[in-house]
Amino acid sequence: MSPEAKRTGNVDLAVNLAGIRMSNPVMTASGTSGYGPDFAEHVDLEKLGAFVTKAISPELRKGNPPPRTVETAAGMLNAIGLANLGLDRFVAEIVPFLQTVSTPIIVNVVGHSIEDYQTVCDRLDPIDCISGLELNVSCPNVADGLEFGTDAERLENLVASVRPLVKRATLIVKLSPNVTDIVQTAQAALRGGADVLSVINTLRGMAINADLRRPILANRCGGLSGPAIKPVALYCVDRVYTQVARDAQVPIIGMGGVYDWRDAAEFLLAGATAIAVGTALFVDPTIPMRICEGLATYLRERGLTSTRDLIGQLG
Repeated sequence: MSPEAKRTGNVDLAVNLAGIRMSNPVMTASGTSGYGPDFAEHVDLEKLGAFVTKAISPELRKGNPPPRTVETAAGMLNAIGLANLGLDRFVAEIVPFLQTVSTPIIVNVVGHSIEDYQTVCDRLDPIDCISGLELNVSCPNVADGLEFGTDAERLENLVASVRPLVKRATLIVKLSPNVTDIVQTAQAALRGGADVLSVINTLRGMAINADLRRPILANRCGGLSGPAIKPVALYCVDRVYTQVARDAQVPIIGMGGVYDWRDAAEFLLAGATAIAVGTALFVDPTIPMRICEGLATYLRERGLTSTRDLIGQLG
């Protein structure tokens, strides 16, 4: 029995994410909890199933001008613009801290060219404390201005180009919902060599100030997250699981509007192996711990002994 099972009254919350052994299925979503040290001031990282860092690109990026976040009905829009401290500073300043954390660490990777992704993955893959590399494919390709994640052929080429460089870590691809059929991009990611699929990234959205007659975000539009997108996220997880991942035996990280244990249970039932919490962390960074407690109670009350008893068990 795992230590987590002992803590939760004989209910085993542990899951295996293509080699990433997690004591429970709950992790942070990229971009919502920094790089680790700042979030650790509020939450014991050892209680998370995994910690996912803010995105990293080869060079420092300042991101979009403010305002770049706005609260919406049942959610929020962000247009951060991939702001990050860059690869060199991440390795020099953040990795030493991450090496002290026993919880699995997943680094979100961004870029505007295949070479950008290759540079980051090649540098980070040998670092032992990094368990997974998550490709954020909702970035416009500088060559043609199109997002990698919205075109199956481009996505497959990107993942296939990175795959040879990721020899030790688990390769995760974060799928965009801004497509006609997410099944096609999920299949493309697997053809390219993905080990795990994250479902989903944010939806495109916009907020307008009617008094000023102008967009609220300086970038005009941004990514919508929070409870408003949960029905879309659940649909996408179910589609990817039933049409692609189940037969391929590829785990899914489900995300999009997770606020409590019931949300988490719904994503597990739809086919997710793990769940990422994002926007909710801005309200309460301890929500992942409460989700674990609630899941344990949910399982126990139904005579189930493991998180794995829920995965893909939608009737």
